Order: sequence, then structure tokens, then C-alpha cells
Amino acid sequence: MFGQKIKKVAVLMGGISSEREISFLSGNGVMQALKKLGYQTQAIDVTDDLAKWIKSLTDFKPDVVFNALHGRFGEDGGVQGILNALKIPYTHSGVMASSMGMDKQMTRLIATQIGIPVAKGGLKTKSEFEKMKLPLVVKPNAEGSSCGVQIIKTEKDKKQALQNWPENQKQLVEKYIDGRELSVAVLNGKALGSVELCVKKGWYDYQNKYAEGAVEHLIPAPVSMEQRKKLHLYAEKIHQFLNCRGVSRSDFRLSPTGRIYFLEINTNPGMTPTSLVPDMARLKKMTYEDIVNQLILGASCD
Repeated sequence: MFGQKIKKVAVLMGGISSEREISFLSGNGVMQALKKLGYQTQAIDVTDDLAKWIKSLTDFKPDVVFNALHGRFGEDGGVQGILNALKIPYTHSGVMASSMGMDKQMTRLIATQIGIPVAKGGLKTKSEFEKMKLPLVVKPNAEGSSCGVQIIKTEKDKKQALQNWPENQKQLVEKYIDGRELSVAVLNGKALGSVELCVKKGWYDYQNKYAEGAVEHLIPAPVSMEQRKKLHLYAEKIHQFLNCRGVSRSDFRLSPTGRIYFLEINTNPGMTPTSLVPDMARLKKMTYEDIVNQLILGASCD
């Protein structure tokens, strides 16, 4: 059940991003799985006290680190650089793939270059956004879990977005694509499956993502065989082109005309009770523990 010589696994959780609470949910789930698998494990709360948590980590002397951090520092290459320097193998993607995947505009540009359609848009200043025609979606360029995402359909929405605009910063603004919300998980370069997200009230925002029963997961996504193949191909292409490791999850929009648009990639997707990756893995008859074990066995440094 162990990987060769892998006995001790530290789980990094918490972090300093807006997704700290979600990281604890992922991390605690992973801890339980590791114990069931027979690994010795220890939780490491990653805070802004760098020396303290690094000491906790090195005192434990893990064979592998499971990175259960989400958002800034956890999946943008920051913590990956530290683990590379410490020469401790870790799960998920390395520095470059993590930093590029966290940058939504960068991944949009890469997707376009490799033939994957994206919604029209780009990084915009406040004044540029003010002149754009509705409907639109405004996103921070480097946040996850839909943090800070705003759907702008009315002038009232636009006024609110202008009031909330970060001082002297650009944000990602895209043309709003009416349609269906789809996601594809990729493990070790191959698609696990697809899911359609049917939100019972509102849209797939932070609150709905993590509220039990707020979103129905249709697995596999009820799309045509041709659309499913295309979704899997796009998710695998962006995973492989960024040189991601372990698991990733790519999000898409399917328009009423049947056109697929890539939204973003998550190089360290959630492992909470309502997360999508464990759900999609069941299509391959994989348990939560199976995914965790595969990520441990594939852990490495850059």
C-alpha cells in the first residue's frame, strides 16, 4: 500500500490566502485518507510565520509532502519553491506549472495558442471596463474558488463592480457566456471524467461550491460523445502543455450553440466533501483514498 520507502507524509494546509478555510477541509480529508492507507502523517498549518511552520515540517522529517493548500502562495509556485529548496518531494504541480496555472490571463493566452477557445476579454483597467458592453464577468487574475468573481448583467451590477474595483489594479474581464458549467479532472495526464454543475439557486460561486446540497453534480456530464471527447482533449492538452503533475481540474462553459469555452485550470483542486475531483474519479472506480495514494506515489521535486 505504501510507495517504495514512503512512510511519513506531512500535509500542508491552511495557508495565507482567501481559501484558508477550504484548505483545512481538504487537508483534514486527506489526513483521514492517509491514516486509512497506513501512512504516518502530520498536519502542518502554513501561516505567515515562515520559520515556524518550516521547523515543524523539518522536525517531522517527512518522506513526502501532500500539498493541500489552495490559492495564493499554496498553488502559485511559492510553497513549491520552498519544498524544492528543502528537497522534500511534494504532490501536485511544480513551480512553473503552478505559477502559470494560477495566472488566468496567462492560461487563456496559452489555451488560445494550442487551439482551445476562450471567451473574449483580457486584463482591463477600471476605465477600460467602464466602456465595455454587458454582459460581462469580472475576476481577480490570481484567485481560486470563485473568490471575487462578479457577473455583470445590469448597469447596477456594473456600478457596484466599479465601486469595488481594486485601487490601481487590472482585473480579468471576459464576455459572459450564457450556457452550462462543466468541469474535467485530469490525473497523471489522462482525463478522469466530466461533470456538469447544476446550481439550485444563483450561480456556482464560493458559497454554493462548498454548501452541502447546493449544487447537483451530473456525472458523467450529459453532453454528446463528440463534446465529451473535446472536453477531455482540451483538459488533457492544457494539463500537459503547462507540464502539470498529479491532478488538475479544468473548467469550461458550454454555450447554447454547443461551443465549448475554456475558463481556467486549477492545479491543486479541492479535496473537500463537496469537491469535484473525488466525484469524477468514481467513474474510474477510484475511491478518495485511491486518488490520495496515487498523488503520494507521484510526488517529486522540480
